Amino acid sequence: MPSISTDQDLRTLLNKLPAEQQRIIGARFAQSMLHLSRDERVNRAIDTALRADATAGELEDAYRAAKAYATKTYTDCGKDTDWLAQADHFVAAAIAAALTPDALLTEKTNRAWKAAMQARMANNCELVENDADAHTDEVQRQYAIADEFLHAAG
Repeated sequence: MPSISTDQDLRTLLNKLPAEQQRIIGARFAQSMLHLSRDERVNRAIDTALRADATAGELEDAYRAAKAYATKTYTDCGKDTDWLAQADHFVAAAIAAALTPDALLTEKTNRAWKAAMQARMANNCELVENDADAHTDEVQRQYAIADEFLHAAG
């Protein structure tokens, strides 16, 4: 099975996945930034999105909670910069992307790719904050998540 080593490889894989698998791998991207989340509703949304047995109602509630928090925290972006507050926003945006209902997606939008990009933004904010414990290469971590996902799927 091929290994993911570029964004092109990652995007190609994500574009081949059905909606449920896009949600789950997108949630795994958000989960990798969980330590930056400040809101319990966002954390629960990540947990819900990762469950293969989550009901449509649970997924919709999780999406609404994450989207509401991402919208609320968006207004703080661009002010006297609190980078960790912005990272928190991007974690919420990542899980909201992973949970986006089909009806709200455009034809070219891939929920997992969008979640990956939002997670990278969270990581970038953490790096700007110059946190010694910051993940230094979220891109490589995403490739590893994708590789693990591929191998688990068979």
